[in-house]
Amino acid sequence: MTLTKESFHGALPPPSEVAKANMDGTREEEALLKSVTRTGVVVPRKRAVGRLIMHSMVMFGREFCYAVEAAFVTPVLLSVGLPKSLYSLVWLISPILGFVLQPVVGSASDHCTCSWGKRRPYILGLGIIMLLGMALYLNGDVMISAFIGEKDNRRTWAIVITMLGVVLFDFAADFIDGPIKAYLFDVCSHEDKEKGLHYHALFTGLGGALGYLTGAVDWGKTVLGYSLASEFQVIFFFAALVFLICLIVHLRSIPEVSLRYENEETKLLLEVTESCKYSSIEEEIKNGYLKSTCTEIKAAAKPRKCTVPPRTEDQRQMTLKSLLKTLLSMPSNYRYLCVSHLFGWMAFLSNMLFFTDFMGQVVYHGSPYAPHNSTLYLTYKKGVEVGCWGLCINAISSSVYSYVQKILLPYIGLKGLYFIGYLLFGLGTGLIGLFPNVYSTLALCSLFGVMSSTLYTVPFHLIAEYHREEESLKLQDGEQAVEHGRGKGIDCAALTCMVQLAQIILGVGLGLLVSVAGSVVTVISASTVALIGCCFVAFCVQYVE
Repeated sequence: MTLTKESFHGALPPPSEVAKANMDGTREEEALLKSVTRTGVVVPRKRAVGRLIMHSMVMFGREFCYAVEAAFVTPVLLSVGLPKSLYSLVWLISPILGFVLQPVVGSASDHCTCSWGKRRPYILGLGIIMLLGMALYLNGDVMISAFIGEKDNRRTWAIVITMLGVVLFDFAADFIDGPIKAYLFDVCSHEDKEKGLHYHALFTGLGGALGYLTGAVDWGKTVLGYSLASEFQVIFFFAALVFLICLIVHLRSIPEVSLRYENEETKLLLEVTESCKYSSIEEEIKNGYLKSTCTEIKAAAKPRKCTVPPRTEDQRQMTLKSLLKTLLSMPSNYRYLCVSHLFGWMAFLSNMLFFTDFMGQVVYHGSPYAPHNSTLYLTYKKGVEVGCWGLCINAISSSVYSYVQKILLPYIGLKGLYFIGYLLFGLGTGLIGLFPNVYSTLALCSLFGVMSSTLYTVPFHLIAEYHREEESLKLQDGEQAVEHGRGKGIDCAALTCMVQLAQIILGVGLGLLVSVAGSVVTVISASTVALIGCCFVAFCVQYVE
């Protein structure tokens, strides 16, 4: 049978019905068609500044809790009687777990088909673990005292619960950064990704500054201090409240699209749009029946509940093997970026973990081992307090520099920002180690914030650039960009793994050096590693022009 133009037009609905069908099409359908190009790239629409700020609030809450931990975890561990031999165990368990599990969860989130989205279920779960860990290490002693009356058993269980809380909190707080960054990359355009990363750094600094200031207040003499059992419970109340509010705001900031919904819709819309561009007859078919087609698409791509069928042992082994293969087969630009990120975090953490002790022993010439009523110990305590103010300066400068980065980026690019961050930190810590003076040290603490802001923004900015470049190359080759095998989640997880690896290396090696050579070795080590990383950033890391 031959279809003539006249018979075809006779089979079409009347023009009035076609117009009515077009007018009845929902805005959602139009937005979906506009967001999918002929090459398969789904371009997220521009996000309002308010939405990006809401998305960044979780970094404020996380860093607030981090600052509380930095200020109180050592006093808490000492108060429950933790033996010194177990200190290194506390700080090593969490990064080891994170280093092993981070890529697994990153890959799992790339393929999560939950109707709520790919990243938000993981962010919610890790946020709950953070709150649980914080509750255990700040309230563990009180909780155990309520259930166990015998002194020796109470002390043993208080140590176990407190250690468990520290490990859970560190694990979740380090872990949550990868899904947060991947969530930002999934729902934002390239320009909004840049803005979002800068807002993340801004709120990270503000949260840290407020957290350190909260820890500096003597809450025992306030109304809350008299109402609750201890100062630690007051701190937990504020930290949990701040983090919970920030987490809820973050999860409600920008909606995600279910992975299955996104893939099915994109594929079918591509077939519709590509088949409706080259002839007038097909154009009329599109105009007449677009509404019914989109209705079928949405029915086929209806989000499913987050139910995953159980896997056999062979399937689990194949998943781990494929994941390991994916990590080992990462392009060289990703591997070099991970190595530079490792150098940066090794330098930053070796300075930050021992900075207050450095201020007490080297700058103020006190001693933590002297009797508690001696002049040496009181001098050391004064140095530790001043060191906390230095960390507050670091947090504030990190927020300020995150704004300065936006101004500098068009002039010096990502390479310049990356190089300057490492260079200034290396020079600053070197000067502190050579000339340990109170006022110069506090002034140079502002350079710590430059490094902090750099580590939280530039590497993830480069990840976004790499993915955009890969998509452009795929489009030039005629491939569909949505079908690439490695997702943003596993790349962000690989970067975050470097934080855990740096903690493992420092936990094994730096503690021994400090016990042999004193705290001054920490700032000298930080300066050396940062300057080595500076060379690596300049000559090895690849940048997209």
